[in-house]
Formats: sequence, C-alpha cells, structure tokens
Amino acid sequence: MSKIRIGFIGLNPDSHWAATAHLPALQTLSDDFEIIGVANSSLESAEKTAKALNLKHAFKDYKELVQSPDVDLVTVTVKVPYHYELVKAALEAGKHIYCEWPLGTGLKEAEELEALAKEKGVVAAIGTQMRFAPEVTYLKKLIEEGYVGKVLSTTLIGTGGNWSSETISEYYYLFDKKNGAAMLEIPLAHTLVGLAEVLGDIDSVSANMFSNFDEVKITDTNEVKPKTAEDQIMLQGRLKSGAALSVHYRGGVSKGTNLLWEINGTEGDIQITAGSGHGQMAALSIAGAKTTDEEGLKPLTPPAEALEGWPEFPGARNVGHIYQRIAEDIKTGSHKAPSFTDGLKWHKLIESIKNSAKS
Repeated sequence: MSKIRIGFIGLNPDSHWAATAHLPALQTLSDDFEIIGVANSSLESAEKTAKALNLKHAFKDYKELVQSPDVDLVTVTVKVPYHYELVKAALEAGKHIYCEWPLGTGLKEAEELEALAKEKGVVAAIGTQMRFAPEVTYLKKLIEEGYVGKVLSTTLIGTGGNWSSETISEYYYLFDKKNGAAMLEIPLAHTLVGLAEVLGDIDSVSANMFSNFDEVKITDTNEVKPKTAEDQIMLQGRLKSGAALSVHYRGGVSKGTNLLWEINGTEGDIQITAGSGHGQMAALSIAGAKTTDEEGLKPLTPPAEALEGWPEFPGARNVGHIYQRIAEDIKTGSHKAPSFTDGLKWHKLIESIKNSAKS
C-alpha cells in the first residue's frame, strides 16, 4: 500500500500540540504517512501552514477536507468543543480518523461518534497516548514479571498546570467545564489511562470534586471571569485486580510534587515521578526496590532501544506509537490503535466520577 495521506484539521507550523507532537511523530514515520493538506479556522491560516510545510492542499474549510479524494486519514487536533462536529463529518465521509482525546464534550457525544465509527467500519483512533509511552510499556512488563509481587495498592498525586486562579485568553475555555476539557478530562483521564495500562482497569470509584477558586484572572487582558471547572479532584476506589486506588489531582503547578505515582506490592515497591501531571507528555522517571533491598529505591530504566529512532519530546514519541498502530490497522485490518470504543469506556468512567461527586 502507498503512503497514508493525512488531512489535518487544526495545524499550525510552529505552535500548539499538532506542531510539537504530531509533526515530529509523523516525520519519524514518513515511510507510512504523508500530510497532504490542512484546514484551519480560516483559509488564510490554512494557506500559511500549507506554504510553511510544503503541503499540496490548503482547504477552505473542514467540509472540503473530509470530502477530498486525496485524504485517507483525518487528524483532528482542535479544541474539544469542536470535536463532535468535525469527527462526525469525517466519519460520514468514510474517512479513517485520529481524534485527540477527549472524543467529545461529554458522554452523549462520545456514544454517538463511537456508534457512527462502528457503522462506517473505518479505523477510528482516539489519542490516549500515555498507554504507549516506552516507560509505561516497561512498567507493565515489570508488573507482569512480578517485580512487586501481588499489587496491593496504587497512589497517584498530580497537578494540572492549569485550573488554578490565573490563565491566558487562549486557555480560558479549559476553565468552563461544559466544554469537556477540564482537569478531570485532560491530565487526570490521560494519566488514568496509563495507570490502567500497567495495572488493569478500575472496578469501582467514589469521587469528591470542588474548587478553591470560582474566578480566574485572564492575565493578558486583566479580566476576571467565572470558573466552573473544579481544581481539586479526589478519587478512592479499587482496581479489578483487587488493589486499592487513591488519586488526588489539584490545579496549578506545585513547587514540590507535580506527579507522584506509587505501586505497592507484596514483594516490592515502584515509584514514578515527573515534572508534570500530564502523564501523556511527561518524561517519567522510575525507581523501585524489592522488600529485601536494604539500599532503598534505585533507578529502573527502560531499554535504550525503546527510545531509539523516536523524537526526544515524550508527547511526540507517544503520539507516534499511536500512528504506528493506525498504519498497521489500515494496512492489515488489525485493531491495535486505541479505538473510539476504548475512548467511550473512559468517557463512561468520567461520567461515573461526576455522578459520584454530585452525590
């Protein structure tokens, strides 16, 4: 099969997630993929990107892109409130699709898109990329090989970066929870996906969510606007393996711990740390110790070959692993990329967390 031709909805040549993660990933996988064109918020913006990246097409809008016979795969990297409309159009046009997480602003949109993807029979991948991080793959192997013995509990503390008392205009939409892109849906859900990849699915969970701030200062305009997204999220639950689960995510950035994940077992302990609570794009440091070790925790490092040939930025590496699986799915009919059905599972968990917090 020839290269898979990608049409991007939401791509700037030098800024934002598509440029920092997707472009380096696709450059690494240039034997499998070719970016053929782009549709942005305006034709002028699309033309600027197409010129900078030497793309064949600058589409006037997303409708023209999804209908183009030159596009095999549509990648959607715009803000979450626009996912439903764009993804639905791509699916109705019969295109394969890669949509960044979350799939929609809530469970209803996710259910509709998942059902439509099944009906169309296309490869529909969701960007829950932490599960394919080399560090996560390595952690999963350690657990499967019995490094900690039987897993008894896991504890996770993280910061969201945003969702405190200040932001800039561009990111204000994250602070309105009706947009489906708050701390629960973005850093916490992404990181829970990685946790579940290592330790298995969550069986039950109870939640408490609230805010320390009900207003946010927009620093580039000096406006003060309402904030509805919670900045404190606490989960208590149990994994399907029987292990205890405890999670606390807080808004802003900490001078101390921004990501601390511990796995405790009958024969040892593992500790994972990072400078960001966004596990999907953080460089994860791993340390562990057996119960018989007297020296305490010692570094545990994934094999060097797991990182060879991939971009330096962890987010780009992880996105690249999804594209790698998309290529295989399109070419062979396999089902290795995280699908909309996988995404729907996480939307259902988010809904159950919200319902628990309300009660």
